[in-house]
Amino acid sequence: MKTLLRPLPLALALLIGACATAPISGPRAPGIEPPTTQIHDIRTAPPASPATPAGSDVWGRLRGSFAMADCAADPRIEAWARRYTASPQRFESQMRAVLPQLAYVQESAARHGVAGEFALLPWVESHFRPVPPRKNLPAGVWQIVPVTARHMNLAVERGYDARLDLAASTDAVMALLSHYHDWFQDWRLADYAYNAGRYGIDRLLARDGAPPAQPAIPALPVRAGTRDHLVKLLAIACVVREPERFHVTLPALEDDRQLVSVAVSGRLSLNHAARLAGLPPATLASLNAGYRSGIVDARHGGLLLPRKQAAGLRTALLAQAADSHAGRVASVGDAPRLPDLGDDPPPATRQPEHVPATPAPDASKPAPPRVHVVRAGETLLKIAHRYRVRVMELKRWNHLQGDAIAVGQKLVVSTAAK
Repeated sequence: MKTLLRPLPLALALLIGACATAPISGPRAPGIEPPTTQIHDIRTAPPASPATPAGSDVWGRLRGSFAMADCAADPRIEAWARRYTASPQRFESQMRAVLPQLAYVQESAARHGVAGEFALLPWVESHFRPVPPRKNLPAGVWQIVPVTARHMNLAVERGYDARLDLAASTDAVMALLSHYHDWFQDWRLADYAYNAGRYGIDRLLARDGAPPAQPAIPALPVRAGTRDHLVKLLAIACVVREPERFHVTLPALEDDRQLVSVAVSGRLSLNHAARLAGLPPATLASLNAGYRSGIVDARHGGLLLPRKQAAGLRTALLAQAADSHAGRVASVGDAPRLPDLGDDPPPATRQPEHVPATPAPDASKPAPPRVHVVRAGETLLKIAHRYRVRVMELKRWNHLQGDAIAVGQKLVVSTAAK
């Protein structure tokens, strides 16, 4: 695989790996080697939903992105593959349950240029379960300890833990793995570093030199758990490569189950979002386990939902916003706050921002359209509230196909542009 170079700070080289077990009977903390330099920035690709449905092709795309050894590379790989599939029916059921999350992780790996095997790493770490935090122990599907989270710029707060946020944690982990590969030029060593810490692997390489391509499991003097971590990763990849060899059938991912992101404005309770989306609250909470208090805060991103329910939630939020807007227009003097969506004051009580001053209108000329410059954190919904227009009008006036807008973008916001 072609190496992707990124302008990551050199201090990132001292980041430690996350804890790894497979399948877990309970999280265990890795050997921590605190970096000597504070890491202030890890540049990551923004988490984004797939532009087109992945559907049942997820396995083909995954196999096509594999970059490490196959089933025959080491007897331990096949042994672990058979252990994973000892009960084919149970394996298929477990894989079907986590397939939307797996497909989401695979999309992130592809964006970062990371070998496809690492899309299966949460299976090794946690079976894709968002393991809840306990003191200084690992948490989330990636099994990240708090000290590692801080150096990966993953927030660990009272009401929100980014280690349990699939979108945020996956993006950060893929950026880290990509950096490890840039540094070692070897995906096997990237996995060792993820489990044992890059600093420790660097010391071994300085003493013993870089391992050859064979054997497939590098014969570095790492602890047994680190070596087994790579074996288990290659073993689950082996099952994906040759499912018939293990008498299993890999499930298909229906387009409606594919996970997509829904942006929210302000604060929104998970229970209310679940009702609007038509999802069981427990299902939505599991997919968005990072919101520990049950409240979605726009500062931390949006919500992950299956594609079908995501469409319903977007429609319901827009309808709710339209109803609240209509109520504000009917009662300008005492406009209520928009429930569960945002914290902006009612538009009728303050002047629009970023609107250039205009002279008195000339009756012989049509009034020029007003323009708004998009600021950080703003959405079409917020801008529509501010100027007392509908989102669909903003889209029509500005020829927008979707909801995405960029900081600094100029939007026509007045009815003069009709």
